[in-house]
Amino acid sequence: MTHPIIKDLESRYTAKRYDSSKKVSQEDMKTLMDAIRLSASSINSQPWKFVVIESDEAKQRFHNTFANKFQFNQPHATAASRIILFAHKLQYNKADYEKVIDKGIVDGRNKPEEKEQAFGAYAFVDLNTNEEGFNDEWTKSQTYIALGNALHTLARLGIDSTTMEGIDSELISQEFAAELDGYECHVALAIGYHDPEEDYNAKLPKSRLAAQDVVITL
Repeated sequence: MTHPIIKDLESRYTAKRYDSSKKVSQEDMKTLMDAIRLSASSINSQPWKFVVIESDEAKQRFHNTFANKFQFNQPHATAASRIILFAHKLQYNKADYEKVIDKGIVDGRNKPEEKEQAFGAYAFVDLNTNEEGFNDEWTKSQTYIALGNALHTLARLGIDSTTMEGIDSELISQEFAAELDGYECHVALAIGYHDPEEDYNAKLPKSRLAAQDVVITL
């Protein structure tokens, strides 16, 4: 008997064309965004921001960011039900981590009298910060953990998706400057329901390398 997790992952694929008439419900959106928010991150840093593009106006703004390149992804901007921008902070600092610690105190994870000791994990941020104060390679990596979590959640919900690294980060930073507020987006996720006639990828069999080629057991 195949485990439900494996069934989820076997059914998941990258949608190539969306049916613009079909929308993801608000209930499913809440489940998805809760799952993304609950994603793991190094030292629980959560150095991310997720911008959900839902309205026709916002979709057109995203559509406009394909003016210079990656036009193959442009149709998803208006046809998909939602677009989610996965953004990361370029210079994660001690004040950012203090917010995490303070929330941990509110939630009962940390004790108020042990707040200073909780900063011990911040040493890992220092290890990933260059002389100019940038640690964006590290923070960007955390967004991909959230992205992977999103993909499995969508598969469980029966919602199609398309991961897009083919986006113009510079134009997105300009167009969504107010929403990103200094964060930077290098990957976006289109979600919705595929067009059964136009989505050629839906008809293709799943293909992955064999377990013996990628898994080493010692």
